[in-house]
Amino acid sequence: MTITMDLDAKSLDIEGLGLDMYNLIAELYPICRSITGDGVRKTLKIIQQHIPLKVHEVPTGTPVFDWTVPKEWNIRDAYIKDETGKKVVDFQNSNLHVLNYSIPIHQKMSLSELKEHLFSMPDRPDWVPYRTSYYQENWGFCLSDRTLQSLPEGDYEVYIDSSLEPGSLTYGELLLPGQTTDEVILCCHSCHPSLCNDNLSGIALVTFLADYLSRQTLRYSYRFLFMPGTIGSITWLSRNEHRVSSIKHGLTVSNVGDSGRLAYKKSRRGNADIDRAVIHVLKKMSQEYTVSEFSPYGYDERQFCSPGFNLPVGSLTRSQFGTYPEYHTSADNLEFIQTSALVNSFETYLNVIDVLENNHTYLNTNPKCEPQLGKRGLYSTLGGKQTTPDDRMAMLWVLNLSDGEHTLLDIAERSDLNFSTIKNAAFNLANSGLLKIYSSSAKKAVPVNSR
Repeated sequence: MTITMDLDAKSLDIEGLGLDMYNLIAELYPICRSITGDGVRKTLKIIQQHIPLKVHEVPTGTPVFDWTVPKEWNIRDAYIKDETGKKVVDFQNSNLHVLNYSIPIHQKMSLSELKEHLFSMPDRPDWVPYRTSYYQENWGFCLSDRTLQSLPEGDYEVYIDSSLEPGSLTYGELLLPGQTTDEVILCCHSCHPSLCNDNLSGIALVTFLADYLSRQTLRYSYRFLFMPGTIGSITWLSRNEHRVSSIKHGLTVSNVGDSGRLAYKKSRRGNADIDRAVIHVLKKMSQEYTVSEFSPYGYDERQFCSPGFNLPVGSLTRSQFGTYPEYHTSADNLEFIQTSALVNSFETYLNVIDVLENNHTYLNTNPKCEPQLGKRGLYSTLGGKQTTPDDRMAMLWVLNLSDGEHTLLDIAERSDLNFSTIKNAAFNLANSGLLKIYSSSAKKAVPVNSR
């Protein structure tokens, strides 16, 4: 068993990574996605150019707990024409213009009739809102309030060329096997149309994180899920109930490309290792962040954390859903996201994974008083560098608390030192024969191979 797996961004081309994530977002941006349909399939096919994603199709009508997989929705065109034949609203200009899951319609009607099916934002007169009607058949258009207020009285031609019929729900999945079958799941939404932060940023981060981890030696197995919101996670859990006991940590990934501070929403458990790992990383990053308690509202963490599962799954974002004006509007565009924010989010996720991967429990092999570190070269050098007070204190903390009961994260929290400092101290101590990884299941220490 390896002692450490250095999952950090030092070996990455950071500038190139940010550009790669941005370019993937830009490529996916024009596609009209929904909870079902060809837009999702096209999106997953593009992701398959980066990672070997397996695509699943679940037929309409399939029972999934208290829900049923809905009909499949696809759209080809939509517009509103005034009496001169001019298109005053055109789906081809923005797929947000159509109420997502609108049923087909082609008829003329008065402005007063039409207004019952129009959605705008009076407080943001130049933005187009994103609205849906997944589970109640309806039709409608979304437009800027400035356009709405400019519409003259008269008759309008309304056209939506869509289909809502039996088909399937589509989701993507990738499993990277690790040294154990215990799993970390990372889940993002594949259902949002032209919205960059929510949630194309999540898709991009998860895609490139999966690509990076696929080239590493991993302790845990990692399962990456690209699914429509709510119904996707419900469907996946219904089809995979037999394997949820393997899920030891998890995060839902969304809103990771804006300039807001990092934010973490705890799992329902509140003190799971994933909660502690994320909070420790945020605390040590020297930048502003927020932490909130679990609530049964938000993204798919609420399905994984439902009482019948109560899995250790939190949500790590930047600006949280609904807290920034651009959320679910046309202003959540390519100009709203920043490559620097995408990179910072990626590095944060990688730091969290580094904690999970290396959070071993150790046993001090020389527990009676402090061992002489100087004769082993540990008190003057550490990893080839002159030791600092933190390095020296880390060794002392690790030696003192490596009793088969404390993990490295326990030690980092108690010592108030950075996890990476504690991890490096454990590596050097183990290589000097002063530590062994402790297997709680076997109630014994197991050998440690050098890096």
